[in-house]
Amino acid sequence: MPGPPVSVGCSVILSPGMAGPPDSGVITTITQTAVTAGGMPLATIGSICQMVNSVSGAPYPLPIGMGAGGSTSVKIAGQGLVRVGDLIPSGPGVLSIIGPPAAPFITDGGPP
Repeated sequence: MPGPPVSVGCSVILSPGMAGPPDSGVITTITQTAVTAGGMPLATIGSICQMVNSVSGAPYPLPIGMGAGGSTSVKIAGQGLVRVGDLIPSGPGVLSIIGPPAAPFITDGGPP
């Protein structure tokens, strides 16, 4: 799904979560630093989310994607750009990228 890129602090939802019901979290670590927007590094596949298990409340890290996902038209260091609205297979389910965007003035119109 085309949309603006995201950065640290972007909300995400994993469905199904580790225990079944959806888990929520935020992007906390971005592995690339070469491309920024408004001074914030843009998230790519492989960036790390801090998730919270909706059943137990236990926090856990979750890498975005399993080597695939994100933008197919914009790649940074070989990894797809992560955008608001993307649905990316990650861990036990699909990670929905909620937002806010890092740079609402930039939109990647390429397919997922």
